[in-house]
Amino acid sequence: MNKYLAELIGTFWLVLGGCGSAVLAAAFPQLGIGFAGVALAFGLTVLTMAFAIGHISGCHLNPAVSFGLWAGGRFDAKDLVPYVVAQVVGAVAAAAVLFVIASGQPGWQPGNFATNGFGELSPGKYSMMAVLVCEVVMTAIFLFVIMGATDKRAPAGFAPIAIGLCLTLIHLVSIPVSNTSVNPARSTGVALFASTGALSQLWLFWVAPIVGGIIGAVIYKAVAGPQRA
Repeated sequence: MNKYLAELIGTFWLVLGGCGSAVLAAAFPQLGIGFAGVALAFGLTVLTMAFAIGHISGCHLNPAVSFGLWAGGRFDAKDLVPYVVAQVVGAVAAAAVLFVIASGQPGWQPGNFATNGFGELSPGKYSMMAVLVCEVVMTAIFLFVIMGATDKRAPAGFAPIAIGLCLTLIHLVSIPVSNTSVNPARSTGVALFASTGALSQLWLFWVAPIVGGIIGAVIYKAVAGPQRA
């Protein structure tokens, strides 16, 4: 159970730190964190947890990562469902804590609550197709980097830095498009507390990241070839 608990705690931190920066800090322009600050926050959550629990669970924190690593031959299928359940539970718990904190401000309304969306729920009002393509491609690149950074042939000890910076860059590019998911658990947790139609669009933020994750892992496996012992 240790690895499942580690995934729950890690995903809790990702949602609390990443979405928390959007809901609490980015809501106040005078604090000056903006999109860049939110992007960095998401990257830092992954970087810090990768060092903290990478040796316990692999620090997936994301169903798309689990599916991608499975497709890339790095993860056992029997652990897929328990990992995904742990990640979603951690994300929902973090969103609940964030909701309690944020609602302590007089007159506060949840609004989109850092959710992901397309059309009217996209920060830049991007179409469903644009958001779908963005999420698939960004998650594919994310898995390509994860597979490469954790390859036995890669420089040892630097994987968390590469992965955290990659997630930061992904957010810098795609926050205006979809508010950046690349993570079905992250999308699910906050969608449950939003006062918009985010739940009705949640399907896209499960399908696109998982498809993208599988694509990215398969491409890396084809490009890199088998690891040597």
